[in-house]
Amino acid sequence: MTNPNTSSTLNQLFPQPLWQWFEQICAIPHPSKHEAALSAHIQAWAKERDLSVIVDQVGNLIIRKAATAGMEDRKTVVIQAHLDMVPQKNADKVHDFTKDPIEAWVDGEWVKARGTTLGSDNGIGMSSALAILGASDIKHGPLEVLLTVDEEAGMSGAFGLQPNMLEAEILINTDSEQEGEIYMGCAGGVDAKIALPVHWQDANPEHLAYTLNISGLKGGHSGVNIHLGRGNANKLLARFFAGHAKELGLAISQLQGGSLRNAIPREAQCSFTLPVAQLDLLQQRVAQFQTILQTELAATEPNLRLSISDCTAPEKVLQANSQQQLIQLINACPNGVMRMSDEVTGVVESSLNVGVVSTSADHVSVICMVRSLIDSGRAYIESQLQSLCELAGAHVQFEGCYPGWKPDNNSPVMAIVKDTYESIYQREPEIMVIHAGLECGLFKKPYPHLDMVSIGPTIRFPHGPDEMVNIKTVGQYWTLLLAVLERIPSK
Repeated sequence: MTNPNTSSTLNQLFPQPLWQWFEQICAIPHPSKHEAALSAHIQAWAKERDLSVIVDQVGNLIIRKAATAGMEDRKTVVIQAHLDMVPQKNADKVHDFTKDPIEAWVDGEWVKARGTTLGSDNGIGMSSALAILGASDIKHGPLEVLLTVDEEAGMSGAFGLQPNMLEAEILINTDSEQEGEIYMGCAGGVDAKIALPVHWQDANPEHLAYTLNISGLKGGHSGVNIHLGRGNANKLLARFFAGHAKELGLAISQLQGGSLRNAIPREAQCSFTLPVAQLDLLQQRVAQFQTILQTELAATEPNLRLSISDCTAPEKVLQANSQQQLIQLINACPNGVMRMSDEVTGVVESSLNVGVVSTSADHVSVICMVRSLIDSGRAYIESQLQSLCELAGAHVQFEGCYPGWKPDNNSPVMAIVKDTYESIYQREPEIMVIHAGLECGLFKKPYPHLDMVSIGPTIRFPHGPDEMVNIKTVGQYWTLLLAVLERIPSK
């Protein structure tokens, strides 16, 4: 299968088998919860090649391939990736992630997508695993490929992986995003779902109706990019209304921002009414606020933009008390880096992302993503949110808690990868812990003796439309992965 929306040069990049697979993956829509078509395509391909294919009870794929000649006595390795991708697009991009292919193209040293996320997270890792399954000239021992579902939206695939499904003793996770770094640990996390009950009143028919939009922010991965100081559209919107709602006599009718709890929100909108006499002051305050933000965020958000537009007059607006509780709740909600790690220099220990805000008939929902390398750090942020919600009259529920992956300095496979990297590139790789949710921590529960490591190419700005993958590092990652497979020891 070829993708007519990808650059014709994509499948000519090195290594060709990997990029050919990535082109196929881009052609088949596969956002979280919609991986079935891609899974079916991979299953059919594997069965044509007489590879063993298992689909477990939650939809994960396990594909097995026998060892190449002379490698039968090696330990079994499972190469792991996830099937789904994060669906994010620019506001002016017309794209249905459940129907439309990703338009990937080559821009110098990078592969990018036109106006959407690229899906190199984790499509490159998946492509490498499938390319190895299809190859006849790559040396490896007994091999398994594990492709999990729903990693980006709750890790239900990793949660649902049962004991005794895998035969491997070693797992190579392909979901890291920096060449030259070997990951041996990751943060755990939990979703915080806040519901604030609200009450409505009739809108004043003499008031004007407008929408304030914040757009042009970079967004990005709520773990990998959280330390970069990027603007959070939900927080910035709440900041404006906290400062000016009373002054302007605003009455909110709708508040919406962000679309995923694990993506830093790039856009947010608030519709409201205000007295006619306050329109000039509104325009002044918005212009002043934009100047303030452009000064504060000049380095991180050069394309930030605030705009006011007419909207349909609403029938209902929030009562004054509900509006005040909502504004103060979001304005006071913690966001960003909470603490840096004392043990791993330069790595975030705990963070919080105010990811999604939405309005319904009886409540406003705020969904946050909490991450921490240590359980106590996560628990402390949970207690802060609990306290804040009690003060605001809101309810918070914590769901989908998943453990971190505790580093093992004595990991044999980590030593193999490190030594292999040094022998190929004549430099030491960095041994790292990532402030993001790799599935490795969840795999440890059903497979406590699994020896794990995570590697990958350089991917910039995952979980946002600026996502890109560096072409050269894909080749370096591929070379390293093949060399590691050849060095796996005997059982």
